[in-house]
Amino acid sequence: MESGPAIFVGVVFALFGGGLLLWTATRLRQGRPVAHGVRPVTSATLASVVAVTALVLGAWCFTQI
Repeated sequence: MESGPAIFVGVVFALFGGGLLLWTATRLRQGRPVAHGVRPVTSATLASVVAVTALVLGAWCFTQI
């Protein structure tokens, strides 16, 4: 993988994953729903899994540089 695209994709995944994880934690701390119309535990779990997956993909992209 070329370094330019790997850096760009890694940054995008890292920002998305970090932002989603921060947003999910903030919503849970405030006692507000993560997603409307979905059970709170299900939506928080799914959002957390997606956020951690994005962070792992971002870290993997940075190792490919």
